[in-house]
Amino acid sequence: MIYTPSPNFNDRKDGKTVQHLILHYTETETAAEAIDILTSLERQVSAHYVLGDDGTVYQLVAEDKRAWHAGKSYWQGEMDINSTSIGIEIQNPGKTYGYKAFPAVQIQSLITLCHGIIKRHGILPHNVLAHSDVAITRKIDPDYLFPWQELSSHGIGFWPQEHQAIDTRNVSSVLTQIGYDPAMPESERLIAFQRHFVPEAFKNNEGIGVATALTLQRLSGFMSSGFKSSGLIT
Repeated sequence: MIYTPSPNFNDRKDGKTVQHLILHYTETETAAEAIDILTSLERQVSAHYVLGDDGTVYQLVAEDKRAWHAGKSYWQGEMDINSTSIGIEIQNPGKTYGYKAFPAVQIQSLITLCHGIIKRHGILPHNVLAHSDVAITRKIDPDYLFPWQELSSHGIGFWPQEHQAIDTRNVSSVLTQIGYDPAMPESERLIAFQRHFVPEAFKNNEGIGVATALTLQRLSGFMSSGFKSSGLIT
């Protein structure tokens, strides 16, 4: 790990503690470019970690401090995600410079980093999130090529099993119970859900923002006994 301190942080507010792990992509051509941005006083943004595409980990902000990575955000009623989260910026060119798959060496390094963070803070699987989950109308990262299902197989995050589809009248309610902002349109919440849990919609450019059969089956997965045991949906 390489320490590259950022001046952009403060204390977590109102005694809040770490509950969430938020994964981003940098949308830069290099990790160095991302670090320059995240350590700039003028830009006023930061993250706890940057992960290079070669697997190198850079720490910018101590985990007990509040990094400025989530911006205006919402999850399960919490609107100050910066105060309740650790943020990791994963180097990827993103939409601006040519979005591409995340290298295996980078993902392996991320798995190791996440395991440590999750263990130190007791972060629950359903609280390992994409930036696009908590800022659904502003952000798309780390987007549909990010291997969420692979991470879940290593105990990082939650991946729903496909179950018999829920009634389409219940989609909005389930999205709210999962954590998505109920003030946002259902279609926007569905798009955010699909970026994380139904990447096939984007790979095939089919059914984006629509309650397709596969989307409904994976939404139903959140109603399974495994997810209910998390205490989120009762």
